Amino acid sequence: MGANRDLIILGTGVHGLEMVEIVRRINRGSPTWNLLGFVAPDKQAHRTGEIRCGLPVLGTLGVLEKYPEAMLIADNEFPHEAALPRGRMASLVDPSCFVSPEATIGPGCVLYPNGFVGHNAVLGERVFVLGGSTINHDDVLEDRVVVCSHVSLAGHVRVEAGCYLGQACTVRQFVRIGRNSLIGMGSVVVRDVPAGSVMVGNPARLLRKRET
Repeated sequence: MGANRDLIILGTGVHGLEMVEIVRRINRGSPTWNLLGFVAPDKQAHRTGEIRCGLPVLGTLGVLEKYPEAMLIADNEFPHEAALPRGRMASLVDPSCFVSPEATIGPGCVLYPNGFVGHNAVLGERVFVLGGSTINHDDVLEDRVVVCSHVSLAGHVRVEAGCYLGQACTVRQFVRIGRNSLIGMGSVVVRDVPAGSVMVGNPARLLRKRET
């Protein structure tokens, strides 16, 4: 059996710390990753050298030159504008998350425990899915979508790039959520959402346009 692959977590926030445990859970089932530590966003250079969850903050993005073979995985708050090498982006899927063999998981995705990803679902790049969420059959989540805990998407939903789905919101089948929209926690979305919208309530209504 080959050696475990080196892995670095991009981000030092609470979700980055939780991702450490996902890596450890994966390794308990099948040794896969040698977790080296964290990389902080440039504005958090002061964190360099800190120890978090028993692992060091190695530095900011420039330090990756020292680890050319390491794979990378970003938390949901790591700056999207940062130029990350696509070929080095790993994905993390907690062992308790069901993923259909016919689903497609893109690079840089993180799937927390107790989730469900159904038949023919497609997740783009850097989709971040928190615990207990349901992504049903034939759903498409484009790049950089954040899905909070206990979100439920019916079948054939399309969520365009950059959207944020708040905790425990529900989306009806065949609905499209436009690019960079935010769905408030507990909202029930029953019709298409225009790009850049903030939606709240049951049924969800437009609160305002989203600043991005």
